[in-house]
Amino acid sequence: MLSRLGALLQEAVGAWEPSIDLLEAFVEHWKGITQYYIESTDEDTPAKKTDIPWRLRQMLDILVYEERQQAAGEAGPCLEYLLQHKILETLCTLGKAEYPPGMRQQVFQFFSKVLAQVQHPLLHYLSVHRPVQKLLRLGGTIPGSLTEKEEVQFTTVLCSKIQQDPALLTYILEGKKTVARKKVSREPPALPGEMASLKDKDQPPSKTSDTVSCGAGVLTPQLPADTEEPDGGIGENNLITSLIGLCKSKKGRVALKAQENLLLLVSVASQAAATYLVQSSPCCPAIVEHLCQLYQSMPTFLDPADIATLEGISWRLPSAPSDEASFPGKETLAAFLGWFDYCDHLIMEAHTVVADALAKAVAEKLLVETLQPQLLHVSEQSLLTATALLTALLRQLRSPALLQEAVTFLLGMEQQPAALEDSCTLCVHLIRHCDHLSDEISIATLRLFEELLQKPHEQIVRNLILCHLEGRLYVVRGAPEPESYEDTLDLEEDPYFTDGLDTGFQPSSKPTPAPATNLDGKTAVTEIVNSFLCLVPEEAKTSAFLEETGYDTYVHDAYGLFQECSSRVAPWGWPKALTPLDLHEPERPFFEGHFFRMLFDRMSRILEQPYSLNLQVTSVLSRLALFPHPLIHEYLLDPYINLAPGCRSLFSVLVRAGPPDPPPGCGSSGGILQGAGCHCFRPVPPTGSSPVSLPASGRACLRARSMTGGESPVLTFSQELPLAWHSHPTLFPGRELGSISSVSRHLCPWRPGL
Repeated sequence: MLSRLGALLQEAVGAWEPSIDLLEAFVEHWKGITQYYIESTDEDTPAKKTDIPWRLRQMLDILVYEERQQAAGEAGPCLEYLLQHKILETLCTLGKAEYPPGMRQQVFQFFSKVLAQVQHPLLHYLSVHRPVQKLLRLGGTIPGSLTEKEEVQFTTVLCSKIQQDPALLTYILEGKKTVARKKVSREPPALPGEMASLKDKDQPPSKTSDTVSCGAGVLTPQLPADTEEPDGGIGENNLITSLIGLCKSKKGRVALKAQENLLLLVSVASQAAATYLVQSSPCCPAIVEHLCQLYQSMPTFLDPADIATLEGISWRLPSAPSDEASFPGKETLAAFLGWFDYCDHLIMEAHTVVADALAKAVAEKLLVETLQPQLLHVSEQSLLTATALLTALLRQLRSPALLQEAVTFLLGMEQQPAALEDSCTLCVHLIRHCDHLSDEISIATLRLFEELLQKPHEQIVRNLILCHLEGRLYVVRGAPEPESYEDTLDLEEDPYFTDGLDTGFQPSSKPTPAPATNLDGKTAVTEIVNSFLCLVPEEAKTSAFLEETGYDTYVHDAYGLFQECSSRVAPWGWPKALTPLDLHEPERPFFEGHFFRMLFDRMSRILEQPYSLNLQVTSVLSRLALFPHPLIHEYLLDPYINLAPGCRSLFSVLVRAGPPDPPPGCGSSGGILQGAGCHCFRPVPPTGSSPVSLPASGRACLRARSMTGGESPVLTFSQELPLAWHSHPTLFPGRELGSISSVSRHLCPWRPGL
């Protein structure tokens, strides 16, 4: 009984409650906005102090509520009224007029919320994407605009919609010139709602009128040929240029969000959309143009040390660290490196079509047209700055497509062995800069090549080194390779060892013991290490009683670097062993290549060069020695190879290194330390009958004795030195033989700064 009574009361209340007509309410709010412009005469009242924001919110709520009541894929009467009466176009015009003040901000917000909250596809409709294009042209043009926050929110919604449906890209970016070229035969059928709007623009449709279905909204990328598009096609303000403009904002959050939106846009999965983005939009040119503008805004000269302080800057945090010392051009340099890092990230994440096009654009505009003239400039300041900047760019570069373009720019396309009289390509110029009269330019260019050698690209190693070593022309032909070390020439008959020996020194008649070999015929690593260690005179070794002078620390660091390098080159399929020599092959002249030639020339003058320069030369050599290729190991590290006449190896260069005359006050020609000054050491006879006490096996530390008499540690090792190192008759006369620092760095490169 009570339940019946409650049901009757509820029916009675519902009968007296007035029903709300959504379409009528929607039209009423829209008329309220238009009535404001008819009646209002105050041009100074901000839009947010009028009822316009409230009415726009009510219209949005009605659209969202109506959509929930409709079946999936159907448009309600309010949405149909919005499309037929071109309300969005009218709002866009009001926003452009900026009346009342702040109206543009309200329009951006309304557009963003409608496109984001209404699930029905809207951007396919002409009455939607045309005002969207107009609104995009209003934003991104004025730096520091008051509507930057609303603009970036608007572009975020658009990029999200394009990511969900890449076909929308053509609607957002398409201009009048492109549309006019389309044929009438390709015109899609007009929308029912749009045809109705041409007949009656002012009278709202009834509830029984034809609704716009979802299927009618999803059009092909072709637009009607007779459609009047907004003026301006490719190259004028659109979504791309708007995002680029917002990326230049001084507000960090706005710029970061715009960069994320652009990243989302270029990563579209559709092949057609990516092709359209490259061929029919200013995407790549606009991005690269901003990069070149940032480069031109930097000072003409920057200290390489200052450039190094901003190493590792990210596009997400492009501002320079505040704790670093300030220098002229710091902010502009940070902005340039940050945008380059962003371009590199774009290329990594973008569709393959977009990535290749953007990488080519960066290489053409920045590397070829901007950096190359400065790398070839006669001004040392321009050359130094350009080289240091290029090194910083290589250090940040991670994308394969851009790395390929950079390698092609620096080394060229050819992978054939270079001739001694080759034309002066950019690579040859840069290698010559490594042997420049200016030590600063030499060090900067050597750092450039060291950074290049750390990149995961096989063409780098092949162009600089391997193409010259293939065929093993540096090994003497005409005789089989000896099976034992006794079959080789005595060391005292080798001109590399006998040149400059003391006349009173008598070599031992005792045959030299053969070096140990592995099963594959390669010289044992311990023998190679000992051979290079023998180049160190006894007087340059530190006492075994010093602590923390262990060689094992460097071996551990070297092993980590070698493992990293091996994993990087593993996909390249390098051979594990050397190819046997063809004994009947005629001898041909061997040219080590411009790169090895430069390094060996530098090593031959190691005692005449500054310490910092020698350190950089040996650092490059250590990078080369890390590559697990048998040709590199044989030519660079094996001191027992039978070199062909006129050929050089690292060991032979080190043996010959030394000034012709010792400096005053020195007992001999000095030591073999890089940049270490003078070193005195005594000759050690080669036999065990020497009256001079031999050093005991154990730990040794290499120290450099400066001209002032002080000592500074250069390199340490903990190596059991067998007595065999005393039996080499030519390794202990009073002459300078080379740099143990450079040799040891091949086998175990030291940490930077040591």
